[in-house]
Amino acid sequence: MKCVVGIDLGSTTTKAVLLDERGSVLGQGITNSRSNYAVASSVARDEALTAARFTMLERAFESDQRMGSVETQTLLERLAACFRLEVYLAQLEQLGRVMELLLAGDQYGRHRSETEAPARDILAECIRDAPQLFVPGARRKSDFFRDLAGAAFMAGAERRAREGQVVFERIVALFDRAIFDVETWLMNVEFATLLSRALDRALPDVITDSVRSDVRDEIKAIVDRVATVPIEECSYVGTGYGRQTLPFPKEAVRSEILCHGRGAHRVFPGTRSVLDIGGQDTKALQVDDSGMVTAFQMNDRCAAGCGRYLGYIADELNIGLHELGPLALQSTKVVKINSTCTVFAGAELRERLSLGQRREDILAALHRSILTRAMSLIARSGGIRNEFTFTGGVCKNPMATKVLGELVAEHYGSDIVIHTHPDSIYMGALGAALFALDDLQAGRARLMLAQEKGIAS
Repeated sequence: MKCVVGIDLGSTTTKAVLLDERGSVLGQGITNSRSNYAVASSVARDEALTAARFTMLERAFESDQRMGSVETQTLLERLAACFRLEVYLAQLEQLGRVMELLLAGDQYGRHRSETEAPARDILAECIRDAPQLFVPGARRKSDFFRDLAGAAFMAGAERRAREGQVVFERIVALFDRAIFDVETWLMNVEFATLLSRALDRALPDVITDSVRSDVRDEIKAIVDRVATVPIEECSYVGTGYGRQTLPFPKEAVRSEILCHGRGAHRVFPGTRSVLDIGGQDTKALQVDDSGMVTAFQMNDRCAAGCGRYLGYIADELNIGLHELGPLALQSTKVVKINSTCTVFAGAELRERLSLGQRREDILAALHRSILTRAMSLIARSGGIRNEFTFTGGVCKNPMATKVLGELVAEHYGSDIVIHTHPDSIYMGALGAALFALDDLQAGRARLMLAQEKGIAS
């Protein structure tokens, strides 16, 4: 299987998209960007390769007539969840090994007698409870390892601190240091091994006794075959805030402006205006009927009005980023925010809370302020015609999409079609992959620098 790769290395998340030679999406991967961009891009690429193999599995199941008695979509969904569980368990084991190493050193070893046993017990609980995070219908607040493991470990640490077993700050400091190492090291896990374990978990849940044994054997044979099929990455293009750090030749690096415009146009060919609110900047674009950018405007270097600002507000309120939008939707009163300056946001937020204003109303005002700034960029880039696409991580925020819809209707009319997509966060990586496909078809495919030098990646 041959494919091309697009990577969008953002300030908060890194995304990768794989396309086959016909331009169909094979797989998508995402991870938090961490403090190590090289690891983040590798993890996102590995995630996309994993998704690509599940796409290949789906195609193999659909083309095999013996699968007629099997609910293949249910099997694939359960297999994917069990695979995620296996990866999570492998990461927890790695976390335990790193903690042991840290406790053997001077800095954390001073409190080893106090923290070692509780840390080991909490990790054992995390491993014991892990399957419940991946059962059908389970609602996870995040798919990132740091978030899942952090929530479970903190709950165990808080309980033991209340019982007087450990000093909370000490055991949390150990966890924070260990998970930093786990996140910035590439794990050496074999895909085929994890998938085989996942299949052993999934089959009893999905395959009933009425399914013939030869069909079960065929399922295992297909899974084994797809797990080891070589995937040849033939061309790369990188983009995003950290694109200059990617191990690509300079010809394989494209601007975020070009990639977001291309990606949005690929998904919504009728769109001519694009708004992308990412972690570090906001972009308003105009594209032509081929997806090429004809005009654009960006925010200045200030982070006000970007995803990073919303993350800062979430931290101030001690809630998850994904909780901001739903909370803001519960607003019942219009209040006015004086500034969206990130530097002063925390002070103003605390002041308003101290005055008795509800956080729901404050958050609603913050969303309106951010989207009003974005509308200014759109106007300066050329306005909105017919169809308009909203991309970037912030478009998953329901309050942001609601306010944007109201502002677009107010300024450009209620007949404007506004597109959002569940995978809008991948638009930049998709655009990069489309440029990589162009390069491949034009005979100027760009590989990673290590590959160009004949070094195995």
